[in-house]
Amino acid sequence: MGTLVWLRPAASAFAPPIPAGPSAAQVVAGGGIKGRPRWVSVALRCPDPRVVQEGRWRWTVARSDVTAGGAAAAADESPRVLQDVQMVSRIRGVFFYMVTSVAAIFLFIAMVVVHPLVLLFDRYRRRAQHYIAKIWATLTVSMFYKLEVEGMENLPPNTSPAVYVANHQSFLDIYTLLTLGRCFKFISKTSIFMIPIIGWAMYLLGVIPLRRMDSRSQLDCLKRCVDLVKRGASVFFFPEGTRSKDGKLGVFKRGAFSVAAKTGVPVIPITLLGTGKLMPPGMESNLNSGSVKVIIHRAVEGDNAEKLCSNARNVIADTLLLHGYGVH
Repeated sequence: MGTLVWLRPAASAFAPPIPAGPSAAQVVAGGGIKGRPRWVSVALRCPDPRVVQEGRWRWTVARSDVTAGGAAAAADESPRVLQDVQMVSRIRGVFFYMVTSVAAIFLFIAMVVVHPLVLLFDRYRRRAQHYIAKIWATLTVSMFYKLEVEGMENLPPNTSPAVYVANHQSFLDIYTLLTLGRCFKFISKTSIFMIPIIGWAMYLLGVIPLRRMDSRSQLDCLKRCVDLVKRGASVFFFPEGTRSKDGKLGVFKRGAFSVAAKTGVPVIPITLLGTGKLMPPGMESNLNSGSVKVIIHRAVEGDNAEKLCSNARNVIADTLLLHGYGVH
């Protein structure tokens, strides 16, 4: 409750008449007397005290409700601001899918045209197809978020097979990784291949299908990865198996590291930062504003799948913790 004090100079022939003290229901909230005031309700009425101070008169609030009134106004505004932000994210999401779909149509045609030559001369790496995919991903990404890549010197050349692994935060991870321009084969659930244009393009890229919860399909997938690596291609795994629901790094499965141990190729750990904030799991229709950072770490080598898994996860986990992310 606020007490309102009226200040004025000592009685003088030139002093203006002073009105009776106002009720405390007329306390000015937010910005003082200047402008159009907002009134806050207070139960008590000021008794009209008058104080002399250096020939001036003014209102003084000894313990005001200004702060409380401002906080209440801010609370009233916050839901509206949140709704505006969500609307902007939805609009960005709509444009994101429009842009990526239109680009995919034209670039898919290019993939179809070159595919016979790819099968004849580059069946396993499919560098031409991956170059087209890089153009598609770069066109899409560059219009909607800033991408920073650190550690490009740690990427082996396309002619050197490797097993790539990364944390999995968002649907945007694939777009982000395709911009790196490396010919690695992703592993994707079979339902994605049914999506028009995108699924067909994945087939032309040589993406490896996987039926989840099917142990036979998982075994066939690992065998195919080993065969591809032995023939000079690289493979890419998200060792967590799925996107993180809370942004924290999950437990790594050993499949990727078994492939590396059996074939003797290095494991290239990659940390993705920010994709989960731009497009969180379960909110694929929204695209928030922000930036993404990709950190490519030095290769991890060895012939023990357990150690490869532990070392690669530790590298990624340490980087996530350093940037304020959690780890399970």
